[in-house]
Amino acid sequence: MVSRFRAFWRVLLFFALLPPCMLVQLFALKFRPSFAKSFPLWFHRRVTRLFGIRVQRRGRQSRISPTLFVANHVSYLDIEVLGSLIKGSFVAKSEVRRWPVFGWLARLQRSVFVERRRPQKTGSARDEMNQRLEDGDSLILFAEGTSGDGNRVLPFKSALFAAAAIKPKGEDLKVQPVSIAYSHLDGMPMGRFLRPYFAWYGDMDLAGHIWNAFGLGRVTVTVEFHPMVTLAEMGSRKALAEHCHAAVARGVTDALTGRRTASARGTPPQPAPKPA
Repeated sequence: MVSRFRAFWRVLLFFALLPPCMLVQLFALKFRPSFAKSFPLWFHRRVTRLFGIRVQRRGRQSRISPTLFVANHVSYLDIEVLGSLIKGSFVAKSEVRRWPVFGWLARLQRSVFVERRRPQKTGSARDEMNQRLEDGDSLILFAEGTSGDGNRVLPFKSALFAAAAIKPKGEDLKVQPVSIAYSHLDGMPMGRFLRPYFAWYGDMDLAGHIWNAFGLGRVTVTVEFHPMVTLAEMGSRKALAEHCHAAVARGVTDALTGRRTASARGTPPQPAPKPA
């Protein structure tokens, strides 16, 4: 099932693409900040194409800046998938900063790093998130605080929703729940047996997992954008977290089972934008 030839060429082409793109982003961060915000879209769209990832978009994506996008977390591939759709920066755990390749890319996309194991450091990350949102930058938050097995959505941590309280330009911040589901492989529904080839969680070895994932065929990832809400509408961070979790969990279940809820039937699947 896993093709070593396919994995080898995908990894080789990725590392051929990486250096010039990193140089472009470094230059943009220094001299063209506005371009540095949009260039990652171009990069991630090409990477998803290179790795055989077909992104199927559902729902109406927020075009408001800033927006706090709140998603479930399945795999390191989520970065490429959401990065190909959303012009924004990720909120990542601090360990990612030290990862080879992934850490470099995260810093180049101006990710906000959260110290999960050192509570005394969380204040600075929260302040950075608030400032970025005040400046009009959208952020992408994985609200489970870790990655899951792709079959279910773990509870959302309400503490991560603290940034939803800010009021950029005096208006309530828009929060949009987003569900990610690895639903099909080579056009066929992906069952529980195959999903761990793409879901990275627990104590899985990263290098071996990447090799297996890149050696498989074309994977379809269904991304559903759910209706936006605000903290004021929900009344509390806990209620906001529970609302977003319910929407995301429903979206994941719909994508994996092939059924659609009544609230989502009016938004047919849309292919993600093709690379320019």
